[in-house]
Amino acid sequence: MTERIVIVGAGVTGATAARTLRASGYHGEIVLVGAEEHAPYRRPMVSKDLLAGTRALERCLLESESYWAEHQIELRVGTTATDIDTGRARIWLSDGASLDYDRLLLATGARARRLEQHQPVRVRTLRGVADIAELRAAIADGPLLIIGAGLVGLEVAATARALGGEVHLVHAGTTPLDRVLPRELSTLVQDLHAEHGVRIDNEVLLAGVEQIDTQGVLATATDGRTWAASSALVAIGAEPDTALARTAGLDLGDGILVDEQYRTSAPRVFAAGDAAGRYTPRLGRHTRSEHWNSALAQGAAAAKSMLGLPVAETEVPWGWSTQYGVNLQFAGWTHDYDELVIRGSIESRDCTALALSGGALVGAITVGRPKDLRAARELIANRPLPASTAWADESVELGELAVSVRR
Repeated sequence: MTERIVIVGAGVTGATAARTLRASGYHGEIVLVGAEEHAPYRRPMVSKDLLAGTRALERCLLESESYWAEHQIELRVGTTATDIDTGRARIWLSDGASLDYDRLLLATGARARRLEQHQPVRVRTLRGVADIAELRAAIADGPLLIIGAGLVGLEVAATARALGGEVHLVHAGTTPLDRVLPRELSTLVQDLHAEHGVRIDNEVLLAGVEQIDTQGVLATATDGRTWAASSALVAIGAEPDTALARTAGLDLGDGILVDEQYRTSAPRVFAAGDAAGRYTPRLGRHTRSEHWNSALAQGAAAAKSMLGLPVAETEVPWGWSTQYGVNLQFAGWTHDYDELVIRGSIESRDCTALALSGGALVGAITVGRPKDLRAARELIANRPLPASTAWADESVELGELAVSVRR
């Protein structure tokens, strides 16, 4: 009897797992189940090129529409998984079908956080292609109030300004991108947006957002301040989609808990990507990453694990953002440091910030220096301990340090 692997979630994690299974020589059935009506696409484009209308969805697909059939991967779009019986190794789908599986991968991703269960009509979130049309119309109607100054909120603000929209941001944190950047670099982001006409109010704790009429919304802070806008975008992060895993009785924490091999607490059930909290030996705890590159790497690794192939050590998480033409990249654990070394100039937006812990590089942020970021990822992964003077010495390129460690 032919084996079958079912993958729930057709984002980059699930799609990469399916591709990796075929590339690794798996000849059984592969069923890739996706809730969205589209073939797998590059989600980071949603807040940038797709929202701006500068790139069509067809150009953002992970593979051509014909790829999946050509590689005998059954792609079921517009379908969700509703239940799992881990004892019988069977899964039920929203179209009424049920499938037995030999192995199951949960790549259910994450959902955009909401301010409250029932948000007003003119208060939106942005997670996928289906959200774009309404948000673009809201930008045109303006002004748009963005709640949250993380990656999505800031990228939408930059895109909205490029479209000629009026934007205002309110943020609960002390500085924008405070989950990723140290204060020294957060001020760079704040100034960059101010130069393009976007005001960011930090340390704003909202009491609520209400629709004041059919034409607008009013956000009220706990200290009494108010912000009126035509509509609002809630961009306060995402939470792992664990509903299906909870129904199946899997162990949960910050996401679906998995071991180093991406195995859940149920036999033959694996999890990866935004929804999974993987045990990280170097940190001694489960960690969850929401970055595109981590999802890509985890999809490939989970596929190999399902086939009994060796799984590499956890890849150093990294990501990027482009705002107003300024490229910002980050890698590693950028808040777990006791010393921050700056190479270059923050003021000129040409710099690298190195986060050190006990003399070892644990995180890096670069502005306009992609070569430094590539070298830093390798240095973080190898955990070298060169002399501390080398980190601050710009006459010694990070690439040279990476090469010396390789030797």
